[in-house]
This record gives sequence, structure tokens and C-alpha cells, in this order.
Amino acid sequence: MTSQKWIYNFGDGKAEGNAAMKELLGGKGANLAEMANMELPVPPGFTITTDVCRYYYENKKSFPEDLKKQVKGSLVQLEKSMDAKFGDVKNPLLVSVRSGAAISMPGMMDTVLNLGLNDKTVEGLAKKSKDRRFAFDSYRRFIQMYSDVVLGVDHHHFETILSDYKHDASILSDTDMGAAEWEVIVEKYKAEVRMRVGIEFPQDTEQQLWGAIGAVFDSWSIERAITYRKIHQIPHDLGTAVNVQTMVFGNMGNDCATGVAFTRDPSTGKNAFYGEYLVNAQGEDVVAGIRTPQQLTVEERKAQHSDVPSLEEVMPKVFKELAGIRKKLEKHYRDMQDIEFTVQQGKLYMLQTRTGKRTARAALKVACDMVDEKLISETEAVLRIDAGCLDQLLHPVLDPQAVREVIATGLPASPGAASGRIVFTADEAEALSKRGQEVILVRIETSPEDIHGMEAANGILTSRGGMTSHAAVVARGMGKVCVSGAGDLDIDYGSKTMKIGDLVLRHGDAITIEGTSGEVIKGMVPTIDPEPSEELDRILKWADAARILKVRANAETPRDVKTALRFGAEGIGLCRTEHMFFDAERILAVRQMMMADDEDERRYALLKLLPMQRHDFEEIFKLMGDLPVCIRLLDPPLHEFLPHSEREMIEMAESSGKTLAEVETAANKMKESNPMLGHRGCRLGISYPEIYEMQARAIFEAASNVQKAYGKKVHPEIMIPLIATVEELILMRTLIEKTGESVMRETGQKLEYSVGTMIELPRACVRADRIAEHADFFSFGTNDLTQTTFGISRDDAGTFLDRYQRQNILLHDPFVTVDINGVGTMVQMGADRGRQTNKKIKLGICGEHGGDPKSVDFFANVPLDY
Repeated sequence: MTSQKWIYNFGDGKAEGNAAMKELLGGKGANLAEMANMELPVPPGFTITTDVCRYYYENKKSFPEDLKKQVKGSLVQLEKSMDAKFGDVKNPLLVSVRSGAAISMPGMMDTVLNLGLNDKTVEGLAKKSKDRRFAFDSYRRFIQMYSDVVLGVDHHHFETILSDYKHDASILSDTDMGAAEWEVIVEKYKAEVRMRVGIEFPQDTEQQLWGAIGAVFDSWSIERAITYRKIHQIPHDLGTAVNVQTMVFGNMGNDCATGVAFTRDPSTGKNAFYGEYLVNAQGEDVVAGIRTPQQLTVEERKAQHSDVPSLEEVMPKVFKELAGIRKKLEKHYRDMQDIEFTVQQGKLYMLQTRTGKRTARAALKVACDMVDEKLISETEAVLRIDAGCLDQLLHPVLDPQAVREVIATGLPASPGAASGRIVFTADEAEALSKRGQEVILVRIETSPEDIHGMEAANGILTSRGGMTSHAAVVARGMGKVCVSGAGDLDIDYGSKTMKIGDLVLRHGDAITIEGTSGEVIKGMVPTIDPEPSEELDRILKWADAARILKVRANAETPRDVKTALRFGAEGIGLCRTEHMFFDAERILAVRQMMMADDEDERRYALLKLLPMQRHDFEEIFKLMGDLPVCIRLLDPPLHEFLPHSEREMIEMAESSGKTLAEVETAANKMKESNPMLGHRGCRLGISYPEIYEMQARAIFEAASNVQKAYGKKVHPEIMIPLIATVEELILMRTLIEKTGESVMRETGQKLEYSVGTMIELPRACVRADRIAEHADFFSFGTNDLTQTTFGISRDDAGTFLDRYQRQNILLHDPFVTVDINGVGTMVQMGADRGRQTNKKIKLGICGEHGGDPKSVDFFANVPLDY
């Protein structure tokens, strides 16, 4: 038997892998291999595959037997290529150990740089480089990263040591530290490790390597990585690869640098080279936001009003080579790239390329521009757009007429506008957001551990970091507003204050951030709705030419209807009539109707509601014209209308003429043990047919009035909810048809309408053939179908679904992405059986799943109509 290949090598103008092998090599490993094959200047290395990660977790965190032998063989190849030896005291080979999943998860998993340094090899590096300062700067970085990632000593302990030392020695910047100072820091760091974990810092380089490899695999399952995968719906069983790569150094002096760049502007999509760099630094300095970086180009430097020279000015030869690689990568990948590079003593090295995360507006512009540049087709442009991210374009922007008290300015890291209360920790952001409060997460700089708070916050504000910092990149990927590097902010976590000059803002104070201009504004600033962009119109036209499903909107108010029409809705797919009842003026009449002692009393209450409902429908019909409007008759559980507080009980008693005791008795009588499965939907219409009769009359009278007054043909679709048996549908349809005939006689108007049902129970799917004989349309209500198929209440599922996802029992939250194998099977059965007996039946899907791209993909293949 031949042993499995666990490792793929790359470098020296060739590689064993390529860009198509992302699932095996991870995105980083596959793209390193691809760049090596393109003969770009990639430091040699090797990738340990995602198969090893899966093996590691399936075998109690152990490695395959022959992995060590394969790693040793690849190390020997690296030693030959670099003419250096791993662990050698005179000529040491140093490596980086980085993660790399198939789907990019920036900053979520662990990295270790400068691995291979110890008390002896650091002296060899100092002699070989003739730069003792560089050698000990690299050693202190390695101790900090390795101790944090592998030994569990939090990085802030080391940052405090360094900060205190610089303060006592009156040193302002890391770059002002000399060799002697770094040697002192190294000893202090090692002492910190001894104190925190009770062991000496590891000196065996092989032990270091395997410790780092194991830690990178372990980081696949740390909290921040799990949270990120949940947010972005990345499967938990993909695993990460590990990339071991020869170190190149951007911290060897002023002819060295490190940077991050995008081949186009990730905020706007403008076709301009965009990025940041630092002289005499390592890569983590740029993305961690520890030092505020400099711009890549002269154009961007001027745009940021910076006096600090760009890479284009400082290293023109390197910049020219990098600009050439930018064009080569874009042409090769045919998409915007996010690249990392290092300059070592004037020589450029490429450390990474990946598809760049971008805002929704930038994604649209890049896609349209690349069509115009003939890099991609219109179909590819549509497929490039993450449908979920278009939601960003629908959010309000700051009202240009509003008064703004700008208190600080940072970098416009992720566009849009957000207001909220200041919080200083991710945990606070998450906790307050769960209570319905809007918050702005304010940090000196964010770290991957803040991911849950970044997701919960309306926006993110940092005092450090550039346009390619962790905060900026992650915020853009999430569609969150972000202002980074607002250097005038003095943030104190201890006192929970943010100072700008003499102004002090505290936890809970309101601020607004504008991610397009970088402005930080005191207080809440009013917003206005955005206008669709030209690029969005182009993409949607291209999508329209290809799509199968029609798209309708959920709407109950004229404002919602206008918004739906502005964005191209082809009808109203769900008008939830119960939402029209929650108005303070109407709720009393609804309660009187629900708690009536007899039919006469109920009809009296319904007479109050009839003109209100009729007016609502008239307003909708006027706006919709000849487009279809699907109106669901009263559906919600009774308890949603019942008076609960003592004040509501008294108010109800006064308005109905009943005693307080009678109201309390009636309310208690109507309470249900499980309202989700109780007296709701068509069951209300069967118990109290006068309710559905009133609603049908309001629909028909409104349609008649609009047709007569405006000459518009109206197309109401009347939906009967929660049908389980064909007998229920026959009974309710007969009631509606009689009411329609009555209104047409009274008005002399001929009305065209259809009657259908919402399929939201498993029994309805099974009996869809019989139900379809009496229905003009089905609308699959997958919210309730998910609840009734799983036997899970979506209101309570959040308490345990997280555990199900962590253990891969469920890959997705079934209330977000449809459960194709269960609920999807029910939908397919209902569609197939419905069409068997009614060839003309119209089939739709409504609910949250109708807005989830993965679910829509399934519904298009059922196929449904809208």
C-alpha cells in the first residue's frame, strides 16, 4: 500500500498543486501554488492538507503516522532551496506557520511567524544578517505569537510589558528600539511565559513546529472561527490546511517593508491600485492596526491628505514590479484580488493572493467594469454578486440636510452610516444588541476575538489601524459600517470613556459614524433611504434575463408597497392582514371581536373594522395597479390580540361595557398551552366565519371602488391560511365566493380574483393533490412548515440550535436556510401532487427562506413560480 499524500510543495517557479485544489489545500495554499506556477516571487514552502485537519479531529487530535516523515522530507527540500538549515545555530532556516481554509476567514485562525528561533539560532541570525536589532526584534515577535497561539498566554500581557518599557525609557515607537532594548524585552517575555504557564519557552525547533501545526488545526474550532462560520454560513466540516513557508523579512531595516493591497478599491470598486504598507515591519503590524500604515500610491496618499510618503515614492522600483503583478493576477484570476507582500532588502516577495472581500456597492461596480473590460461575461457578473450582500444597498444613508457635529475623522474603511450607543467590548455589544439596542463598538483596534461583537454592532470605530486592518476587512465582509484609524480618539477601557480633546463620551452615549467619509459625529443623525445605483440596475437586468422565479414582496402599508415597486417587485406575495390590526386605535375593536359573547356582538365589532380594512386595501390596490396582490386572511394565534396588562384589561372593560372580572375571565378562557398549534389560521374562520366574511367584503369593496374610481383592473388573490384538510378549504372558499357575488351584485362591478391557500403543514403537503382541486394557487409557508416538520418553535430554537450546528447535526439554522432533505421534500411533494390534479395551479414560497440565496436555489429547481 502506498501512503496517502498529506503534503504539497511549492516554490522555485513550480508547485504540486494549483488554484483548483482549494478544498484540499485551502484557499491560501492553492493560491500560493498557483502563484508559484505563474513564476511569481513566492517564498518556497509546503501545505499540509485539509484531510489532515479532518483526520486530526476524527482521531482525538492525533496526526497520521506518516505525516512526520512527509514534513521532514519537505523541510529538507526547503533547506536545499534556501541554503539554510532548520534549527541550525549558524545558518538557521525560519518559517511561518499559517492557516488557510477553502473559504477565506480573514484573521479568524492562528498564525505563527519567525518559527525556528531560540536562544542559539537568534545569535546565528544576528551574525548572518549582520543586524542584531533585527534578529532580536524577530525573536520577541516569535515569543509573543507562539506563546499566545500555542501556550495560551494572551498577547496583551506582552503588549503591556513592551508599553511599560517604552514609557519608562521614553521611547515613542517600536522602530526606535535598538538591539539592546529588544534583548531586554526577550528576557522579560520569557520570564512572563515562566510565570504564566510554569515552563521555559520551548528551545527545540522541531517541538516548536509541531506545536504550531497542532495549534493551527486547533484554531479551526475556537469560538471566533465558529462564530465567523455561522455568520457567513460556512460548513463546519471543511477543515483548514496549514501552510509552512520560508520566512522573508520586512523588518530588517529601511530597505524592507510589508503591505496589504487590493487590485481595486474594496470600498468603492474603483479601478485603482489600493493598499497600505509599513517600512521596517512584519505583516501582522499592518493587519493588526498596531501602527497606522502608509498609502501604497501617491493618488491615495493625496486622497487621505497624508504627508507620509507612499510606497510609490519610497520604493519606486518595487512599486513598479508590484503594479505589474497586480495586473497579471487580475487577468489570471479575472477578479479583484487581495494580496500580501513583503520587501526584504529591496526584493519583492508575494505571500498571498485571494479573492478580495468588498462592499456591495464595490462588488457591483467591479462586476460591471469587468464586463466592460471584457474580462468576464454578463452571466459571470451576476454570479459574482453575493445576493445576501445587496441588503447593504437598501439601508439608509445620512440625510445631507441634517446638522452634523463632527468630533473626529478616521479612515473610510467600510461605507454606509450607522448610529448607536457606545460600547467598548464585544460582549457588551452582543448583550445590548440582544436587548434590542443599537450600538457602535468602539475599540483601540479589533482582534479576531471581537467577531461576535462586530456582528452584533451597527458599526465599528477604531482609533488604530488602516484600510486593510482586521476591523476594516471583516466589516466590509459583513457589510458593517466601519471607521478605522481615528487617531484623535483616546479610548480608555478601564473608565469606559472616549476622549477627543476636551470632549469626553462615555459608555451609552450616542454617536454616528459615516463609513464613506470617515466622520465620527456626536449624537444620532437622521437618515434617508438610498437610491438604487446604475450598476445595480445593470446587474438586475442581466439577472432578469436569466431567472425563472418571479419576485414579489411582503407588504401591508403604502410605504412598504412603494418601496417594493421601486425595487422592481412583480406583485405582493404576502399581505398579512393581522399586521393591519395592531394599530392602537384598532386593537380594541379586534379584542372586542375576539372576546365577544355571541355572533351579534362579534359582528358589531367587525363593523368598526370593515371600513379600516377596506381603506387599507384601497391604498394598496391604487398603488399596485394591475399587479397581483396576495392577501392572507387573519392568521395569528389568538394570544397575540388578548389584553395582558391590568391597564389593557381596564381599557377593554371600559370600551366594551363589560366588567373587569368578565374581561379577565374571557382572556383566561382564550389562553392556549401551545398557541403555535392552537386556534389560528383557517380554524378562526371556521369557528367565527363572520371574521373572514368581513375581510373578504373589505377586499371586494376596495377592489370595486378602485376599479370604478381609477379605471384600474385589480387582481386580488385571497389566501386562506393553515389549511390541513380539503374540507376546510371548500368551506372557506364557499364563504369567500358568496361574499364576492354579493358585493358584485351591490356594486354592479365585475371582479376578477383567485382563492388559494398557504401550505404550511405536513398534512397539507401529503394531501396537496386533493387540496389543489379547490385552490388556484399554493404559497408554501416554510416558516411554519419548518416548525411543524421539526416540531421546533422558532421563537425558542435559539436556546439549543447553536449546539446542533456545532456538532454538525444541522449544518444551517433551518429557519434561515431551508432544510432541503426534510422541509424541502415536503415542498417538492406538495408541488408535484398539486400539479397532478391542477395543471394551472400557481406555486410560490413566502417567508424568510424566500430571501435566502441557498433556499431560492432549491425553490427554483422544484420549480416554483414565484
